[in-house]
Formats: sequence, structure tokens, C-alpha cells
Amino acid sequence: MRSRIALTALAVTALAAAATACGPENSDAPAAGAAPTTAPPAASAPAAAPSASAPGTPAAPGKSAAPAASTKPTATTPAAPAPGSPGDKTGYGQACGTNDLTFGAKMETQAGGYILVTAKAKAGITCVLPATHPVIAFGSGGIEARNAEQAAGAPITLTGSAVAYVGINPKSTNTDQNIEFKDVIIGISAGDPDPASIPVGSVKVDKPVVTNWHTNAKDAVPGV
Repeated sequence: MRSRIALTALAVTALAAAATACGPENSDAPAAGAAPTTAPPAASAPAAAPSASAPGTPAAPGKSAAPAASTKPTATTPAAPAPGSPGDKTGYGQACGTNDLTFGAKMETQAGGYILVTAKAKAGITCVLPATHPVIAFGSGGIEARNAEQAAGAPITLTGSAVAYVGINPKSTNTDQNIEFKDVIIGISAGDPDPASIPVGSVKVDKPVVTNWHTNAKDAVPGV
């Protein structure tokens, strides 16, 4: 009987020792509340959305800036020179128009008195006068001069300092009938849309006559 009790006591003592050896003091499990050895990776912060650049703000590195709208004025096409103006080349080698020429007039005493008209091409113009006479008229009523020559001359090319001459006899009659005018109207051809008015002083006009164009002033004396 005593031997069983002794065996029982030994068994209890062994169990108690085993329980002590396996207690929490010798456990390999981490203590409560201890921080983990390796921290979990931090969450990446989201990239900020690109904001619209204010006008004139340089673009971010690696990006091309959008080209700014150009404020440079576009070139305009120069206006074409007016016919007959300096720089107008449209009359080269063509028949002269009244607006291609500059005119002068003065009274001469030869052959009873006549008007000598000169014509020169404007700067930059080269044109040809016809071999006949210009259209000459006095006053708004249009007292027109008739041709004083039967034969036609040679065409005259005007350019630079070249001069052409024409003579006008304002009064070819011997009567006292006449009308006084202070200007003569000249056109290169009939129906000229842009005739020129040339001051000549006070002249008596009755059945006027006009010569053809000439390169020599002496050949432009009417009636000679």
C-alpha cells in the first residue's frame, strides 16, 4: 500500500516538473506587444496629377512646351502702282495713253501764233505715240481741232528724256468770230477716258487745227 502511494507521489512530482519546463518563460513565441522585426512596406503616395501650366510657364523637364501663338503680323501684298504712276511698267512697248505722259504748252508767234505742246513719258514708262495727231478740244462744249496734215508720220517711242511735239493753231479763220479759252484739252486717242487739261492763257478759238506728233519742234508748226 505504501509503495503505491509513493509511486503516485513520484508521478505527480514528475508532471509538475514537466509543466514548469514548458511554461511561458522559456517559450520561443514573441511576447505580447513586441514590434515585428521587419516593418511592412509603406504604401506609395499617389503621384500628383499634372496641373495646367499658366501661359508663359516653362514646361516640365522632359516635355516639349506647346508653341505660343504668333503675334507677328503677316506680310501683306503691296498694292499695284496706279496706271501712269512712277513704277508702273504696264505701258512698256505699248501705245501711249494720256495718263502715261506729262504735257507742257506755250504760245509761239510763228505762223500767226500757235500753241506748241510737248509730251514726255512719265518715269518708268516706255510707250509709243501713234503716227497721227492727238485729239484736241477747247471748252466743255468740245470745239475739236481737225488735222492740219494729210500724211501720217512715223510712230514715236517715248521714254526717259525723249520729247514729242504737236502744234495747234487755235484760230484758222480770218474773221472776227471766235471764243476765248484758257485751257486746251488733249487726248491721245478718240474716247480717251482720262484726257489732260493744259493751261495756255487766254486764246481766241475758231476752227482750230492740229499737226501730227513730231520729234522736232520745227516740224510741229501748223501751216508751214
